[in-house]
Amino acid sequence: GGLQQAVDLYIAAQTKGDSSGLPLAKGAGYWENIAPADISKGFVNKPLKIDHHRSFLDPDSCQTFTEVIVTDKAAPYVAGTRLRVNHDKIVEIETLWTTTGYWLFNADAYLKHSSTEKWDPIPAAQRDSRGTLVSAANAYLDAFLEKKIDLVPWGFPCVRIEGGAYTGKGSPSDSCEVGVPAGVNIANRRFVVDEVLGTVAVYCTFGAGGPGGGSGAPDIHLFRVESGK
Repeated sequence: GGLQQAVDLYIAAQTKGDSSGLPLAKGAGYWENIAPADISKGFVNKPLKIDHHRSFLDPDSCQTFTEVIVTDKAAPYVAGTRLRVNHDKIVEIETLWTTTGYWLFNADAYLKHSSTEKWDPIPAAQRDSRGTLVSAANAYLDAFLEKKIDLVPWGFPCVRIEGGAYTGKGSPSDSCEVGVPAGVNIANRRFVVDEVLGTVAVYCTFGAGGPGGGSGAPDIHLFRVESGK
């Protein structure tokens, strides 16, 4: 209940563009696109006309993940926000946001495809463990380095949404095996896991950076896992 309340307060703050109503802990951390930022000037203080949002709750780590889609032609956005809660205070807010000009960005297409997806609660007897969910996500992300796609627990049909691009054709044989690159280290992984909904959101970097600086591109991968696949 506390996690859901934190999410509700976040959505209200993001809609109004006013973070003053958030119960922030002293010393709370705030990041945008993997960089520390000043919350008083941050994205959370930008009023948004939210067309669609869904959230996942992780009671084991006291975290939440919220996906927000804004199709406003003047200021379209897609964002993913992670909250960490300590007792009755929000101690971390991390947002990854994209807008016009970002890779494959298309808020209208993303809304169309995302809003039709099935994120129903999974019956208790059929739920996967936290370890199974994290392992499935890691197997997929590990494949980007060595392209060992046979180690990924693929389900069928499976579709990917990337920005606004959609890989599905509506066929029972739809596969997510296509288009997985090689040679990319998906690094700096942090997990938000909702066993009830079979979801795992991974905050990470697309690439690990190097001695010359950088940390890879900000990235979120969100998975739905059913029966381990």
